[in-house]
Amino acid sequence: MHAASVHRTILFADLRGSTLLFRALGNAGAAELLAHTVSLLSMRTGECGGVVVKTLGDGLMALFATPAAAMQAVQQMQESIARITASAGPDAPALRLHVALHDGEVVEVDQDCFGDAIHIAARLLEHAGDDEVLLTQAVHARLDAAQQRRFRDLGPLQLRGIAEPVRVFQLTGTRAAEDQEPTGYAELSVPAMAGKVRLVYGPTEHVFSARQTPIVLGRASSSSFCVPEGCVSRSHARIEWHGGHFHFWDHSSNGSFVVFANGTQLAVRRASCSLHGSGTLGLGGTSMEQAAARVQFEVLPGGDTQLGTLL
Repeated sequence: MHAASVHRTILFADLRGSTLLFRALGNAGAAELLAHTVSLLSMRTGECGGVVVKTLGDGLMALFATPAAAMQAVQQMQESIARITASAGPDAPALRLHVALHDGEVVEVDQDCFGDAIHIAARLLEHAGDDEVLLTQAVHARLDAAQQRRFRDLGPLQLRGIAEPVRVFQLTGTRAAEDQEPTGYAELSVPAMAGKVRLVYGPTEHVFSARQTPIVLGRASSSSFCVPEGCVSRSHARIEWHGGHFHFWDHSSNGSFVVFANGTQLAVRRASCSLHGSGTLGLGGTSMEQAAARVQFEVLPGGDTQLGTLL
């Protein structure tokens, strides 16, 4: 058995939407399309100098010598998925590509890989929303300035099974972001008296401090605040703390809405709004008329954990 420690950029890619695909195309048609898609992702990996370590059901794990090569592969994967979706026709459910990247030491043993860096990349994938690319600071720091400006700093994120929070960056949706300065977020140096936010969904309620942000709301059991409803994406939205306020940021396909105690309603899709007072977060729709999971929220002053009156 030969073991070697090497520095690599680890990429995990996952296709979601296969359940709807099987319903629409049948077992044979959906299986053929998924196999073709994963094969195409593997080809794109090789064309960009990467090595596919293993395929994982509807996705794969790959290693690259540099973050730049990994990002080139991500771009080509996204373009391939877009072409496949377009050719499948308007009635076929769209496949969603979720990607997570980390950079660090891995141990290669008999064509397989092990190490903490791989665990971090795998856990980060759990937080990637629809068509979302997330990467850690270790990857971001090794990109050139033009590439770095395409990412938004989400701040530290607590990953399942990882002791220390990991600083995470999100690929922005347009190339226009290359000409913008990256959004700045506070590190872990949140003031001790910063506010708290209380979330309630059915029997589940939790008070989060600003130090615990970003708070991930989603269907995945690994979410900071789990909302197990079909209309809710695995990683549907985040509540972040910056500029002295909590901000609700939607990352989903179905969108969200926010209704404040004074009756003001805002539709939020791939955008953000600041939270104040109390109200309702609707996950899985952009208006009160749509079937959406409703999470009650209340912003509390720093140091105050008393339960207020929600809608």
